[in-house]
Amino acid sequence: MIFVFGSNEQGIHGAGSAKAAVTSHGAVLHQGFGPQGSSFAIPTCKVPVGRPGWGLDFATLGYYVECFLAYAEKHPDLRFQVTQIGCGHAGWLAYQVAPLFKSAPPNCLFDTAWMKYLGEDHKYWGNF
Repeated sequence: MIFVFGSNEQGIHGAGSAKAAVTSHGAVLHQGFGPQGSSFAIPTCKVPVGRPGWGLDFATLGYYVECFLAYAEKHPDLRFQVTQIGCGHAGWLAYQVAPLFKSAPPNCLFDTAWMKYLGEDHKYWGNF
C-alpha cells in the first residue's frame, strides 16, 4: 500500500501525515512531489505552513492531484492509501479537496471522512 500524503513543494516533511510518511513510509526530505519509498507526496502548500508565502493556489493543487491520478492510473498494480491531503496544516477544507479525486482509479482508497464528498463508488480505508 502506498501512503499518499500532503506535502509542501520544498519537501520539508515536518508535521502531520508528511511526518508519518518520513518515519513509516520512506518519504524523502526535499522531494515535494511524487513517489518515494512506499509513499507519494502531493504538495498542498509552497513551503512549510507559517512561513511567508506558504499558500498554494487551488489551481496548482488541482494540477498536482491530476498528476497523481495519472500516476495511479498508470500503476494499477499498486494500491494508494490517500489521506485527507491539504485538510490539516495547509488549511483547505474537505469539501474543497475531496472532489478533486472524483475521477480516481479503483486502486485509490480514501479516508472515510471523504465519503460524503466522493460517494459510495469509491473505496475507503479508515482515518488518519
